[in-house]
Amino acid sequence: MKWKRGLALCLATGIFFVCGTMIQAWAGETTSPKEKVAVVNGTVITRAELDQELRIVMQRFGRAGKTIGGPQLSQLEPQVLESLIGRELLFQEAKDAGIRIKEETVSTQLGKLKQRFSDEAAFKNAMTQMHLSEQEVRQQIRRGMTIQQWINGKFVKTISVPEKEVKDYYDANPKMFQRPEEVRASHILIKVDQKADEKTKVKARKELEEIQKKLLKGEDFAKLAKEYSQGPSATKGGDLGFFRRGQMVPPFEKVAFALKPGKVSDIVVTRFGYHLIKVTDWKPGKTFSYPEVKEKLAKFLKERKVSKAIDAHVQELKKGAKVERFLSPGKHS
Repeated sequence: MKWKRGLALCLATGIFFVCGTMIQAWAGETTSPKEKVAVVNGTVITRAELDQELRIVMQRFGRAGKTIGGPQLSQLEPQVLESLIGRELLFQEAKDAGIRIKEETVSTQLGKLKQRFSDEAAFKNAMTQMHLSEQEVRQQIRRGMTIQQWINGKFVKTISVPEKEVKDYYDANPKMFQRPEEVRASHILIKVDQKADEKTKVKARKELEEIQKKLLKGEDFAKLAKEYSQGPSATKGGDLGFFRRGQMVPPFEKVAFALKPGKVSDIVVTRFGYHLIKVTDWKPGKTFSYPEVKEKLAKFLKERKVSKAIDAHVQELKKGAKVERFLSPGKHS
C-alpha cells in the first residue's frame, strides 16, 4: 500500500531538512531579484525568494513525473507566494515566543546536509549553482528549525488521534487498504506503427518470430531483450517491474495476467507493435488488516490534522497582520 506523504506541513513551514527535502534550485538569475513581491509586517519577500521557491515546487512536480509551465505556472505563483507569506508569519510568531536555535544545532544540521555530497567541493559547487552562500544556507536552516520547533510545541504535541477515529477511518475506507494483484513482466518489443502498410507489419512480425525461435532453443530472454527489443526497457533486459491492472494497454495486460511466472507468451499485438512477454513474478491481491496498518494510519491521520490546524492558524495570522502583495503576473523566471 502506498501512503500519502509530504502533507501540507512541509509546504506550510518550508522546512527543507526536517521534511527530508534538500533545497534545490535551478541555475539562472531572475531579471530583478530584489524586487519585492510582498511585505509581511514590515518584512520584505523578494522576487528572488519567490522564484527559488517556485523552482523547488516545480522540481517536486518533476520528480512525480509532472511538468508545470505557461498558464499553470502563473496559477501556481500566487499560491506559492501565499505559502511564503504564511511561513514568514509563523517565523515571526515563533521568534516572538522566544524560540532561538543554538548555533551548534545549526552547524550539526549543516553537517548532515554536507554529508549528502561527495566532498566539500561538490557541496560548494551545488551552492554556487543555487546562488546561495553557506551563510544563507545556515540562515535557512535556522529559520526552518525555528518554525518547526514552534509547530511541534503548538500543534504536534497537542494534537492526538483517538484510536476509535483511526478504526473508523479504516472501516470507512476499505479500498485504501487493498493491494491489488500485481505481476512483474519483461518484454521484447519490435515497434511498428498501427498505420504502417502490411509489408512493414509482416517484416516486423517475422523479425520477432526469429527472436521467438531463439527463445525456444533456450537462449536467455533478458539477453535477447537487451540485443533486440526496441522499447525503453531494453537496457534492463526488458524488465517492466511490477504493475497492476489498468497500467498497461489492454492486450498486453490480458496476456500478462494470464501467464504463470517463468512462462513466455506467443506474439502479442498492441498499438506499439509486436511483443513477447515473460512474467517473472506475481503478487496476489491482499487486504491489509487493521493491526497491520494501525500505526501508519494513525500517523497519517495526525499529520493531516496538524496540516489542517496549521492552515487554519495561518489564515488567522493573516487576518491580524499587515500584508501587502505586489505580485505582477508573468514575471516568473
